[in-house]
Amino acid sequence: MFELTVRGEFSSAHFLRDYSGQCRNLHGHTWKVAVTIKGKTLNKIGVMADFVELKAYLKDLLAQLDHACLNDLKFFKTHNPTTENIALFIHTEYAKCIKPLKMVRVQVFESDRADVVYYAP
Repeated sequence: MFELTVRGEFSSAHFLRDYSGQCRNLHGHTWKVAVTIKGKTLNKIGVMADFVELKAYLKDLLAQLDHACLNDLKFFKTHNPTTENIALFIHTEYAKCIKPLKMVRVQVFESDRADVVYYAP
């Protein structure tokens, strides 16, 4: 079994609905993202997947979030824009790009001291 990880980042603002702390106010982060996929087989040149393609998929996906107020985006109108839900969003959308490969996990860092890992079901 092989696992590959690609990384990216985006900057955006959000506020947490129904939250009683400071994060209920509009604020921003530069989120760092690591996406890990797995597969059993290698192609004829000995790679499971092309890093160039995987990074391009992630870059295009994160561009949708970059310099936006997450609360204004369709997914986050029904999902509070928590780091957990950001990881869920990235997993859901990225998985569409990589078939037949399998998503393993998405890790989203909202800071150097706080991150969330979402594991594929």
